Amino acid sequence: MNDRYDGYDQQNYELVGYDEFGQPVYRPVQQAPSYEQNSAYGYGYDPYAGGQQQPTGQQPQQHQQPQQSPSYDTYGGAPQQYQQPQQPQQYQQPQQTQQQAQQATAYIPQQAPPPAPSQAQQPERDYRTEQFEFVEEPDEDSEDVIDWLKFTESRTERREEARRRSRSRGIALVVVLALCLVGGAGYLWYQGKLPFLSKDAAKAGAASAVGPQNRDVIVVHLHNTKGGGTSTALLVNNTTTKRATSVLLPNSLALSDEDGTSTTLAKSVDEDGSSGTSDGLDTLLGTDIQGTWRLDTPYLNNLVELVGNIDVTTNATVPDPAKKGTVLVHKGADQTLSGPAAVAYATYRAKGEPQTAQLERFGQVMQGVLRKLSSDPQAATTTVQTLAQILDPSLTEKDLGAFLAKLADRAKEGDYKSEVLPVQSGGAISRSTADSVVENVLGGTVKSPSNGDSLRVGIENATGNKARTEKARVALVNGGYTFVSGGTGTAIATSRVTYADASHKKDAVEVAKTLGLPTSAVTKGKAARNADVSVVLGQNYTGQ
Repeated sequence: MNDRYDGYDQQNYELVGYDEFGQPVYRPVQQAPSYEQNSAYGYGYDPYAGGQQQPTGQQPQQHQQPQQSPSYDTYGGAPQQYQQPQQPQQYQQPQQTQQQAQQATAYIPQQAPPPAPSQAQQPERDYRTEQFEFVEEPDEDSEDVIDWLKFTESRTERREEARRRSRSRGIALVVVLALCLVGGAGYLWYQGKLPFLSKDAAKAGAASAVGPQNRDVIVVHLHNTKGGGTSTALLVNNTTTKRATSVLLPNSLALSDEDGTSTTLAKSVDEDGSSGTSDGLDTLLGTDIQGTWRLDTPYLNNLVELVGNIDVTTNATVPDPAKKGTVLVHKGADQTLSGPAAVAYATYRAKGEPQTAQLERFGQVMQGVLRKLSSDPQAATTTVQTLAQILDPSLTEKDLGAFLAKLADRAKEGDYKSEVLPVQSGGAISRSTADSVVENVLGGTVKSPSNGDSLRVGIENATGNKARTEKARVALVNGGYTFVSGGTGTAIATSRVTYADASHKKDAVEVAKTLGLPTSAVTKGKAARNADVSVVLGQNYTGQ
């Protein structure tokens, strides 16, 4: 039972119902008025009044009916109080007694609640948590609600799972695209097709860089042991620009031997040997040849076989020298050549062809061999050792193998080319040739001679008389100078002596005196790339 009603008087109160909060409601027990009470307290006493009344001894002038207990409307209306007829009373109940009577009026839940008192009279009721009781009533729709919640939850989970899968697919797609882009960019860079990042662009930038360039050069002489004759090429590896070149030298190239005598490249190879030819080429071209490789045709045959044949785009049909009437090499693109076929193609020269045509075929075969040769120095050295040829003392097997491995790397990357050195009819190099091939391919500028080396003097005959070139050569050799042929040019009236380096001014004056030219002909200007002092013989040079 609620604490609010603990300790109530069961004799004076009775249970009449429950309020809207489920709490019991009590009212005072109605007791019939007795005569003694009326006598003690006097007429007009209200037994249900909350206050105490003093008995009075006055008697009313006429009899009144006792006050009736409050009654309730049968239809649940508010409790009705009996209205006494208006007549004079000697005693009037105080207002507090009437309010207490109203508060004592009981309320039954089945009836309508009594009219609420005014705001000023509304009593404040103190409710506590223990006065409330919550009852969970089963609802027949609860199962439907639970099913709907489960459906909604599962639907939401499916949507979230779909979103997660979509995000995962998106991330995977982005990763795949990124890998494809990186792989594609790497492939394009490797193939040299990526703008601004290609190897060609990088090498073009290196080639255009201002400053000295480092070049490794060896000379190779192919000796045809059956048909006779030689073919010479300079193998150049430019470590600055990362490019390689085969400079093919015609046999008619004019050189000077050790005593200053004019000769040709072919005669120098046969007579002076590797050392004399190498020195003559250095003098003429301003190069620094590091070694000589003599390659006889049988060794070329073995070399092609060792690398597993070569593929060459041939420019001629070559008959088989061993079998008349049969073709050994067919003209066409990507022809696979075995050892014998490669030798036949490298040495083939049709009737009426210049020697430069055969040189170009030799250059193609060398480039094909380098494409198939290993880029690993150790593996390339093993290939050279397998040839079992006797090399020139200036070039060991290890040095040759390492050098060829670098060239092989350039050839595989497409940074290798072959170029024929153009010469004039007398074997001399023109100034334009010296400025292009000698400067751009073979080393740029000619180095100053070391102590003890003779001064190199280039002679260009512009007199209109070819015999005067020989007179100038003899005069220079006798004077202790190295003669460098500059070929012939358009006839001019006055001779010129030119030096490029200020340190050679005195040397240029001495050269003019040696040739019988006035010192006024000496001027500072552009000299030939392969000479320290350049002389253009005009018609005023008589050779006397």
